[in-house]
Amino acid sequence: MTADVLDRRSDFAGLLTADGEPWHYLDTAASAQKPRAVIEAMSRALGPDYATVHRGVYGRSAQMTLGYEAARRRVAEFIGATSENEVVFVRGATEAINLVASSWGGANLRGGDRIMLSTLEHHSNIVPWQMLAERTGAEIDVCPLTEDDRIDLDALEAMLTERHKIVSLAHVSNVLGSVLDVRRAADLAHSVGAKILLDGCQAAPRMVLDMAAFDCDFYAFSGHKLYGPTGIGVLWAREDLLDAMPPYQGGGSMIDKVTFAKTTYAPPPQRFEAGTPMITEAIALHAAIDYVDALGPDRLFAHESALANKLREELRNINSVRLFGPDESAGIVSFAMEGVHPHDLGTILDEENVAIRAGHHCAQPLMEHLGVPATARASFGLYNDESDIAALLRGIERTQRIFG
Repeated sequence: MTADVLDRRSDFAGLLTADGEPWHYLDTAASAQKPRAVIEAMSRALGPDYATVHRGVYGRSAQMTLGYEAARRRVAEFIGATSENEVVFVRGATEAINLVASSWGGANLRGGDRIMLSTLEHHSNIVPWQMLAERTGAEIDVCPLTEDDRIDLDALEAMLTERHKIVSLAHVSNVLGSVLDVRRAADLAHSVGAKILLDGCQAAPRMVLDMAAFDCDFYAFSGHKLYGPTGIGVLWAREDLLDAMPPYQGGGSMIDKVTFAKTTYAPPPQRFEAGTPMITEAIALHAAIDYVDALGPDRLFAHESALANKLREELRNINSVRLFGPDESAGIVSFAMEGVHPHDLGTILDEENVAIRAGHHCAQPLMEHLGVPATARASFGLYNDESDIAALLRGIERTQRIFG
């Protein structure tokens, strides 16, 4: 299968070395490069357009407030939310999951309740739930994987009980690229009265998002993986859930009225956005969503999946390489070379102007399941093409010669 060539490298100034040579960036799952449209939007917001939001009575503040809230509406449209009031701006998916665990979890979980995760979760979808379990006395169960390393929904169905209050799963694995059947997962969670949270960090940059079709309760993703800036992410939650959740943090902007005797709180989403918000980041995220939407998430998924399939085909021909995960993956390929630590491979590839991720990818329980301390991971973005695969393969061949 040949990738649909998008030919967008010229939009990304970060894809050149200091010497003007091509830089083969294969670490988009960690953080995406930024198109000029995003950089320019953030530069304007930081410069001639800048002012704080929500409380200024002067013209520029009012304009910036309009821009900030327009970003919220754009996110709602992009993910198929019913209302912009379901969109909470946070620092990233990590904060979004912590918010749900602390606010919703703290109000709803008690000793004896259960939390369901899976073997392939990112640490940010494990540690907040462990912290909640320690505070409340709840217990954590772990859904296993299928033979091809997808979340085993048949096992999930068998494991779920009415004691489970929350199921929290990755929409797309950051290590394996395996894609969850989110609607079936949601149906299974709801069948026992549990809520479901989906970690959408790897799905948001490359898949069509539709909260109504997913029928989930919470959805989290980070802006910087969606070709936007760092320091901003999104928590989507059903409006009735947000209405019932207590504040996550206290401070300015999230209040209705403050006295020393009592404080009352603003309605969602403001209730969960204490302090000066990520103003310029939200505006740049708006630009990133416009950029991605114009290309078409379906097209991005096809493009990146085709590149991942091509790379897997090439790596199967190298006897010293072990592949992980399903044959069909959403733009992510993890592998290991016999006798070569992934960090050594990553260093040699860097000398060839090829950037991959090497390590446990914040998924140590998954590494234990795979029986390795770390993997090498190549992850594709909309700007990649087959020249990046060729450069990676040349680097692997050089590594083979070095390690003999």
